[in-house]
Amino acid sequence: MIDVAQRRGGSAKSARRKARKRASKVQVRKKKEFTYRGFTLSEIKEMSLEEFTDLLPARQARTVSRGFSEQVQKFYDRLKKNPDLTVRTHRRDVLILPFMIGRKVSVHNGKEFKEIEIQPEMVGHYLGEFALTRRFGKHSGPGVGATRSSKFMPLK
Repeated sequence: MIDVAQRRGGSAKSARRKARKRASKVQVRKKKEFTYRGFTLSEIKEMSLEEFTDLLPARQARTVSRGFSEQVQKFYDRLKKNPDLTVRTHRRDVLILPFMIGRKVSVHNGKEFKEIEIQPEMVGHYLGEFALTRRFGKHSGPGVGATRSSKFMPLK
């Protein structure tokens, strides 16, 4: 009796190897659910500010426990009042809280406003961390006199 793999030109051993390869492949990758210190996004959104403060690192917890300044509180109120609107701010020291997820904020970086869409991974960080104030100066090739070989490069 001739095996199916042998009719196709392969051995039974190669057919088993191919079957193992097909079985070992991952069909669909599941997207990992977001958690912050062991709590899911829905659980975090249901927490009060005091409960959420217990999850924050020391610097951010201190910011919340000391109370928000008048300008920061005004920013939070504007954000709660207009969920669809992009809110612009110069305040880079605003702590990203769970209610801000999905909203758009424009943060000033010293020259212009950078629009940021707040994602779950940003919770517990400050707005200023996502609007960088410095740019990287791109380097081109060496200039004349930069290296010994550039001495002999034509100027035109």
